[in-house]
Amino acid sequence: MTAARTDDGPDRVVVLAHEKFPDRAKTATGVLKYADYDVVAVLDRDNPGTTARDHRADLPDVPIVASMDDAPDADALLVGIAPIGGGFDESWREDVRTAIERGCDVIAGLHYFLSDDEEFARLAADHGVDLNDVRKPHEDLSVAQGTSADVDADVVLTVGTDCSVGKMTVSLELVEAARERGIDAGFVPTGQTGIMIAGWGNPIDRVVSDFTAGAVEEMILEMGDDYDVLFVEGQGSITHPAYSAVTCGILHGAMADSLVLCHVEGREAIHGYESFDIPPVSEYVDLYESLSAPVHESKVVAGALNTSHLDDADARDAVDAYADELDAPATDLVRFDADEVLDAILED
Repeated sequence: MTAARTDDGPDRVVVLAHEKFPDRAKTATGVLKYADYDVVAVLDRDNPGTTARDHRADLPDVPIVASMDDAPDADALLVGIAPIGGGFDESWREDVRTAIERGCDVIAGLHYFLSDDEEFARLAADHGVDLNDVRKPHEDLSVAQGTSADVDADVVLTVGTDCSVGKMTVSLELVEAARERGIDAGFVPTGQTGIMIAGWGNPIDRVVSDFTAGAVEEMILEMGDDYDVLFVEGQGSITHPAYSAVTCGILHGAMADSLVLCHVEGREAIHGYESFDIPPVSEYVDLYESLSAPVHESKVVAGALNTSHLDDADARDAVDAYADELDAPATDLVRFDADEVLDAILED
């Protein structure tokens, strides 16, 4: 049984995204766009009186309020920010405290576990609510056996040139596009936001290094005979100075048949590590394919480009240039349709 199952999760949810919404609140925007929760408010002290849609047209028309005191009745507070290092910002404490005192469960994807916080644990016990730390791995993980390739499903892994380039979004968009074609497609979440959306998963960046590939394999084996195609959410980048180990663990644990390379148009350096340049796209293709090969032959069959900062005409040009660099079909799956990329995956 994999970790962090939340299938019987709350109906009405408030999402905390103070001072980061929407651009640096990836968890909040992912939950708003893809999760089945009824999100009744977003907490952002910088933008009260607006709605989520005022800030991003593809988000629902959810009101933004300044604090939990201003939020409507809810079943849970979800922490929609996952900062570098996964720490807890003390400026959030009053909202978490208020939520618990109002009888709300709290869902968080931090490396700081709310269940280990003395105040929150005491309050949760007093008010009979749950503190769900989705980044806490279950205790029975083990090393990989190299058996992911034995499942019936074709396995597709999203990989990236950097962190925060849209790997989870691309995975979910491809799942939806495949299902619209009548294909039985599944999603394998590997990070806190994906776990919150899907209601299950292993938080790979919190797993002991020896068990990283095994934690991915466990999920592939659990799901792989129930679907035609599995889309595995990638993490980090193979060239990232901090997170490459997570990327490699997922790459080898998934034993993917196909890879989709994700990139943000115009990004030239690793985000947050600007002294590290992003290599040419063609080098990423070689890196991912050559690193995969000793474990399982995997091929970069398509690309996904984030063009959210461009107008439509420039986005089209950027996608065409990216496809030329990759020598493979490419698109922006949020802005344009997924057909060409999905075709490349299914034909591989």
